Amino acid sequence: MSRESIGIGVIGMGWMGVAHSRSYRNVLERFPDLQLQPGLIACADEVESRGEAARERFGFSYSTQNWRQVIDDPKIGLVTVATPNNMHFEIVRAATQAGKHIFCEKPVGRTPAETMQMAELARQANVISGVGYNYRWAPMVQYAHQLVKEGKLGKLTHYRGRFFSSYASNPNSVLSWRFRQEKAGAGTLGDLMSHVIDMAHFLTGFIERLVANRETFIRQRPLATPGVGTHFTVQEDGPKNEVTNEDYVSALVQFSNGVQGSLEGCRAIVGPKCEMAFELNGTNGALNWNFERMNELQVHLPDQSPTQDGYVRLTSDAGHPFHAAFNPAAATGLGYDDLKLIEAYQFLKSIQNNQPNQPGFEEAVAVARVQSAIQQSWDSKSWEFIDN
Repeated sequence: MSRESIGIGVIGMGWMGVAHSRSYRNVLERFPDLQLQPGLIACADEVESRGEAARERFGFSYSTQNWRQVIDDPKIGLVTVATPNNMHFEIVRAATQAGKHIFCEKPVGRTPAETMQMAELARQANVISGVGYNYRWAPMVQYAHQLVKEGKLGKLTHYRGRFFSSYASNPNSVLSWRFRQEKAGAGTLGDLMSHVIDMAHFLTGFIERLVANRETFIRQRPLATPGVGTHFTVQEDGPKNEVTNEDYVSALVQFSNGVQGSLEGCRAIVGPKCEMAFELNGTNGALNWNFERMNELQVHLPDQSPTQDGYVRLTSDAGHPFHAAFNPAAATGLGYDDLKLIEAYQFLKSIQNNQPNQPGFEEAVAVARVQSAIQQSWDSKSWEFIDN
């Protein structure tokens, strides 16, 4: 097959930059139907050694400490942004002005207003955008979405979504940029709750109104060493500084279609490691899914199986979306990096077909509107409406 080439630049070579680079490099091996040939042209990182290590590891043509060099390179048609949140706006603005397609890790902007501005920049430039709401792409989440769309659950009545992660439960977890409002903006609201909100939109629909709460459980942490480790790094000694955003967020919500629900996220909880999960109930059935058991879906459809009045555990197999691209065997599970690869495939296919990508900046704006209402509710201590 003759493929058109597209040059790729990745800005920010921490965990997410590495995950995206690996996905672009391997996407054709899993999805040979793709008619674009991705080429890794440049990677950028403010820490020279980290950028150079990524160049050697993934085969980029060059690395640089100056991200603007990536934007200015005429061989690059797609820019992926995996930097701390405070750099997103400036990079996205430059990329859209240069006419580059842009993939940006969530939460896109530090604030809802920044996210909305970036979406408008992408619209004006007529470029295709993508956002890293990667949990959508789990085969069993895709199957859950299919069951909802087919009406198998009947009229939806209840939705409960959560993301409980223990990465910050240790008081000696370092004060990375994620804990600093000037760099990250919101804390858990941007980092974890953005996934929870997007999943609720994907499965259930838009949220109409909410009342929210927040808490910071650990108020000081050891200073991080720039360019070393991740937000999972623990440091037992050294100077500390203040955490300036929230560890915990919750919201009682009502959806536009009348569904009642709750959303919750915490980065400092003890117990769950990566419990990105949902429970969804309708008049004819129910579903629940947990990323910690990513390749399973609990399904209750009593009308289809009257002798099984309870949940049935389904395991992912080649009959579920995307599974067969990785292996033909039932219960031979996919992992987190596979979701990033599916994400890359879907984004490249949108560019190939010159069609809007989902989730893109428009979906990020829908999330940002909910985040804005949550922040307003923190101040008003009352119900707030979302302007969808």
